[in-house]
Amino acid sequence: MQVDRLWKNARLATMAGQGSGLGLVDKGLIACRGGDIVYAGPEAEAPAFTAPDVVDCAGRWITPGLVDCHTHIVHGGNRAHEFELRLAGATYEELARAGGGIVSTMKATRAATEDELLASALPRVDALIAEGVTTLEVKSGYGLERAAEMKSLKAARRLGEVRPLSVTTTFLGAHAMPPEAAGDKDAYIGTVCRDMLPAVAAAGLADSVDAFCETIGFTPEQVARVFEAAKAHGLPVKLHAEQLSNLHGAALAARFGAQSADHLEHVDEAGVAALARAGTVAVLLPGAFYFVRETQKPPVDLLRRHGAHIAIASDSNPGSSPLTSLLLAMNMAATLFRLTVDECLAGATREAARALGRLDRVGTLEAGKSCDLAIWNIERPAELVYRMGFNPLHQRVWRGGMGLDLPRG
Repeated sequence: MQVDRLWKNARLATMAGQGSGLGLVDKGLIACRGGDIVYAGPEAEAPAFTAPDVVDCAGRWITPGLVDCHTHIVHGGNRAHEFELRLAGATYEELARAGGGIVSTMKATRAATEDELLASALPRVDALIAEGVTTLEVKSGYGLERAAEMKSLKAARRLGEVRPLSVTTTFLGAHAMPPEAAGDKDAYIGTVCRDMLPAVAAAGLADSVDAFCETIGFTPEQVARVFEAAKAHGLPVKLHAEQLSNLHGAALAARFGAQSADHLEHVDEAGVAALARAGTVAVLLPGAFYFVRETQKPPVDLLRRHGAHIAIASDSNPGSSPLTSLLLAMNMAATLFRLTVDECLAGATREAARALGRLDRVGTLEAGKSCDLAIWNIERPAELVYRMGFNPLHQRVWRGGMGLDLPRG
């Protein structure tokens, strides 16, 4: 069988199959044609392939390209000053109520042009690419009015045009209250549902819709209005839930068949059970937990007991997780939340893809999926979770192409 490229003499962590295992293959081969995998498995069981390009991996490990399924990576400015204030004792909630937090980033984002938002995001995106990320989710939510939200989503879409990277975009208009809303949350949610969301949907700028269900965000009833509007426009939903308190957002997300519920430090057992029944992925964000010095950990044992899917993401954002390393997020998930190596690796590949509704195309090494690979200079997969501040990536492959895909010069 003629294919475009072969990777042989490799050890594979396919992430395929049932359960939490890594799908390990000791002497494996991957064949690619037209940007898709046509075979990934033992060399001894492979068809007779011929290819103009054959790569000898010399025993290196190959995993699926990493998937960062929760970021706010497009934004204006930064919040280093607020970091200083938090070090002096201010809480995240206090800063938000005083007009800092998301609203301060809103002002910088509104002031930036689309080109400026794109340019400022690229160094952060390149850091993720350099660690083997091939699929990236990007949320809006720092514009908080129609033009600025659409500008942010357009910049996010362009990331996938100027970098070899699969980008999914999420409309997060219900992220915080803009000052001009004068504290009227119900009226602002009406604007999100009747003005912003229809415009975003009509322009094809979002693949899903998110909201911040929290005491400093929006109530479950207000979020339900956003979800109904998303449903009317044919867009799947996801939810920031139970980060600072338990408003039963996880159960709400499950009721709407959400792709994911994210954060979940304060989720209760009923919420976990609802997520598991609905197949809604629990996305854990250890970077935010670490950065804002939270003490309430997500109930990982409950998630396991109920068989919930667990993903891990960087939550890259300027206020609570200025993190651009999915490898470090995996280490944090293991050390802070006590996830296993297998859970961390699956959480940054297969389960992250599931959280984006992209498991049909990415997240595992299987025939028919995009040939997105991360090739590593490691002796065992645990090294990807074990090390801190060390990048063992040998080569990144996106849709069958070769190289790190980083800008040169």
